[in-house]
Order: sequence, then structure tokens, then C-alpha cells
Amino acid sequence: MPLHLSDLLARPDLRLSVTYDVPPQQLARTIEAATVSDLPAPGKWLQGGELLMTIGLLLPMEPAACRAYVRDAAEGGAACLALGLGQGLPYQEAPEPLVRAAEEAGLPLLTVPDEVPFIAVTKAVFDARADEQRALLQRAFATQRRLTAAATGDGLRPMLAEWVAATGVGAAVLDPLGRLLATSERAARPLPAQAHELLDRVAARGLRGSASSTAAGQQLEVQPLGARRLRGLLLLTGRPDDAARSVVPGLVSLLSLELERRHLSDEPERRRRSALLSELLADEDPSADRARDMLRSVGLTAGRVRGVVVAAEGAPGGRTAAGASAAGTGSGARTGAGPATGAGPTTGTGPTAGTGPADRTSHTDGPGPTDGAAQEMAADLALAVPGGLVRVVNGAPGAVIEAVVGEELDIREVLARFAPRCPAGIGPATTPEAVRVSLRQAAGLLAVSRAGNEPAEARQSQASRLLLDLGDGTTLHGYADSVLGPLDLADHGEELIATLAAWLETGGAWDATSRRLGVHRHTVRNRLDKAMDLTGRRLDDPDDRFDLWLATRIRRGGAPSGGSGGSKGFNGSGGSTGRPAPPPPGR
Repeated sequence: MPLHLSDLLARPDLRLSVTYDVPPQQLARTIEAATVSDLPAPGKWLQGGELLMTIGLLLPMEPAACRAYVRDAAEGGAACLALGLGQGLPYQEAPEPLVRAAEEAGLPLLTVPDEVPFIAVTKAVFDARADEQRALLQRAFATQRRLTAAATGDGLRPMLAEWVAATGVGAAVLDPLGRLLATSERAARPLPAQAHELLDRVAARGLRGSASSTAAGQQLEVQPLGARRLRGLLLLTGRPDDAARSVVPGLVSLLSLELERRHLSDEPERRRRSALLSELLADEDPSADRARDMLRSVGLTAGRVRGVVVAAEGAPGGRTAAGASAAGTGSGARTGAGPATGAGPTTGTGPTAGTGPADRTSHTDGPGPTDGAAQEMAADLALAVPGGLVRVVNGAPGAVIEAVVGEELDIREVLARFAPRCPAGIGPATTPEAVRVSLRQAAGLLAVSRAGNEPAEARQSQASRLLLDLGDGTTLHGYADSVLGPLDLADHGEELIATLAAWLETGGAWDATSRRLGVHRHTVRNRLDKAMDLTGRRLDDPDDRFDLWLATRIRRGGAPSGGSGGSKGFNGSGGSTGRPAPPPPGR
């Protein structure tokens, strides 16, 4: 217990007295230390909470000077003044101007009798503080023992319950995505918005830091959990006292050990789901019902799914990168994902999903090149995505991680959290039986992702964008000029190019082109005939038609809006302005 002023007054050996009727709230002040000073302005030498003792050697007796002295001591943080009285000392009783000044300032003024030396008061204060520190350590040790005993029980909740019983501070454990794993309360309550912000901030930093804030007058604190990688987050609601604060590192360690234990115990389930994914992908023509049933068996009930391929080359070897934390583990982290999820070395007995380089890869059943960072990242993703259908495929040039996720999942957020700076391809949404195709397309986007430094996503409306992003602006426009240059030099060249582009975009439909341009279909035909004569191309030749389509798409600014270009691609420097290039001089 802290040492209060009333405790010192109750000590019969000190024989301290108050000089006026001190209010109870002032008697309850905490005494942090005792010091002696006869300076006329001691405030700047104080740190706060002191019992300031003086014999008044330089104490002025004018009322204004007394008020200035008391105000200086109070502003310096003194909890109380004590005036030493006795024979041979300046004062045998407290002077009235000093008493009035202390009462006006709300600073308790005590007197110390002649037979009690200041050193006795000082020893009494520091003995009490030492007893307080011993009591604090004893409480901390007792709490730590209770937590350790609870750690031998079943799961996270017993430890959280003991913590709350010992400290009165609420606690909850969440996975790095903010999903509740365990709480000290019987009924979980919604978290305040500030808590979500803290959880996101700490999860983004991995094991490298904690954060605290205040919401509705209540202190919030988030601590990361895990050994080498982030496994979860501890949310404390309330202000721990000194004893509880000293136990927080022990609580973090015990909770981290429990989450690591869960992570290891989930390995067989991760392997099972990895093998299930391999079984699904090994069937080149699965029936819709069989594919749907296999996904539902692991809790993935989405009607449409997509394949995701991540190259583990950007992952640090077995350690959490900044902003790249591992997902929480354990059954409590599964929200709508059925039993425990997992990812591990695959035991596939057939070919892979046809994901580009993975077609020539092998699956591993034990320690090997796919261990380390790739396995850790796969386990993270398995816990982060409903269903946990994730596997590691080992091959040249390195291990890749394949996953099947529901269409509604924000896979970009998951990748940003658990696979940052790693090339990633996201296949188009498709039916479960066609997920092989989505995975193949996702694997083909890894090169685009490397060039753009962000996950590349395949969409029907953006296939041309992905193609155009592979080249730099100068090369692309040079190609377009070489194809469409004869039309730039012709009379009404812009009309010819616009008509050609409209006809190609409508799939060669004459009526649709005429309606789009607002001209007669014969005008469309005449313009296209002239364009073919000038360029020497033929609309019925597939190669010529592709060259013309690509050139017109480059001229108008690439694929339909909505995609993101690569750092050196079509939308980078030198990109199109959306207008045809000006004709050369001399037209």
C-alpha cells in the first residue's frame, strides 16, 4: 500500500502534528520521499510527492513572502511541509503567516518536535516505501505463480481469468486479423473502434512493438504474442498498477507459449488440408458436385472461388518482417472455416494444378527446401483464409504457395498482412471445379507482380492491361506508330483510327459500330476498306487483326479503367495520353 500523510501522522514515535484543520483529501496524499531544505525557493529541486522539511532558517515572516514560499513549494510538487521546532532553532511554534499561507494554498503544514530528528522522519518514509516495494513484488510473484498454474490447464481462458482475478484488468487474445480467440469475460463484448486501430497497428509491426490508447476514459493496451513470428495479440482494458505491470511480460510469455503449442498441434490438420487441395487439383476434370463437396468439407462454402499463388522469395527466412506477421493459431481463430486450418508440405500423388512452373515441381513430405519461410507463410495464410486450403509447391526457381479462397474474401488485405513484398498472382473467380484454371492464371501473373511490386489480379476486363503493363511506354507507342502510322498521315486519319477501334471493340459487328459512331454502316465499311488499303492489313487475318487491336488499345490509353499499371509499364512514365500521336512534320 502507498504511504499516505495520514500514516505518518498515526506513527506515535514521530509525534507529528498538523497546524490547521487539514481536509481528509489532503491527508490522503501519497508521500513518495522525504527531503530537507532551508532554501527560500526550493521548488525547482523537487520531483513531486515529497515531504519537505525545514527549520525556517531563511523563512521570511511577511505574509506576502510566506505566500510566495508556500506557492513555490506547492508548484514544485511538494505533498506536505514540515517545520522543525525546538530550543536553539528559529521557531518554537509555527508562525501564523506561514500557517495562513499554507492553508490558503491547500498545502498541509506539519510540525516536528524538538526530540524527533529529521533523519527519523526520513527513515520512516523510506522504510515505508521499501515495505511497499516488497509487498508489490510479493503480489507480482503470487500473480505469476497463479498464471503459471493456469498455463498447465486447458487453453488461453484459464490464464486470462486468473489475470483478471489478480489485477482487475480485462484481457482478451485475438489473432493478427483481430478475430477473438479467448477473453476473460463469459460473454464477449464488441471492441471499441480505438481497439481495432491499435490491433491493426501492432499487427502491422509484428513482434517489434506494442501500443496503447484511451477510449471512453479507459486505457487500452495491445501486446504482440509469439516466439519468432506473431501468433496473436493481447488486448488489455484497464490501467494496471505497478504490481500488475511487472507481471505483463510473464503473461505475454505464457500466452505466447500456448499459441506456439497450438500452432504445432495444428500441423497434422494443415497437412490434411494441403493433401485435400492436391487431390482436388490432381483431377483434371472434376465434377461440380465433387469439387463443391470437397470445399465444403473444410468449411469453404463460397459459390465461386479463386486461385492465389505467392512466391516465397520475398519472405525473410523464418522470421517476421516489419509489417509481415504470422497469423494467429489455434481453433479459436477459425471464423466460418470449420475445423482447424493448416498448410504444410504436400503429399500429392498426382500432378499439380497446372500453375505454370508448378507443373514441373514436386511436393515434399518432410524437411526440405520448402521448409522455413515458405512453410511459415503457408501456415499464416492457412489460418487467415476460410477453409485453409493452402499448400507449398517446391520447384524451380523456388517454392511457391498455392491457395484456394472464396470470391468474397479481400485477398489483397490478407496478402498485405501475411505476404508483403512477395510476388503474388490472383486468379479470376470461377466455379470450384475450374479452380485449376484460376491457379494457372494466377501463376502466370507472378512476373507481372514482380514488375509492379504489388499483387497482380486477373480479370476479364483487365487482361489487356496486364499485357500492356509488361512493356515500357516508349516501346508500346513505337509499336502503335509503326502499325497506325499510315493512317496518321492520311486525310481524316483520326476518323479512320476511331472507326477501326470501334469495329474491333464490338467484335466486328457492323451495325453496332455504326450505332456507336452515329454513321451509316456503309460509311463504316468504306472507312475500314480505306484503312486496310493504307496499312496493307487484312481484317480477316488473325495476326493483322491482333496487331490492329493492340495498336488502337495503346493509342487510347490501354485497357478499361480499374487496373493498376506496373512501375515501368503502360501507365508509368511515357504512358499514353489517350489521344492519337500527332502526325510527323510535313503532313
